[in-house]
Amino acid sequence: MVKVEFLGPINKPSLELDVKNLKELKEILNKDEELKVWLKECGVAVNDEIVTNLDTELKNGDKVVLLAPVCGG
Repeated sequence: MVKVEFLGPINKPSLELDVKNLKELKEILNKDEELKVWLKECGVAVNDEIVTNLDTELKNGDKVVLLAPVCGG
């Protein structure tokens, strides 16, 4: 299982899903209308490394974090 965490203003509990890559994960998360909006804006980290390739393979025990854009002042 892959653990998925949502940081910042994304008010969703963590999930554990059986997925093979980020593309498959995105397809599942896009079923939630609120997350669908966030997915267009978020960065993604796999095991604490920022990734941009949806073909990134995931394995049992990986942690995926959705990083909402944040600004300060």
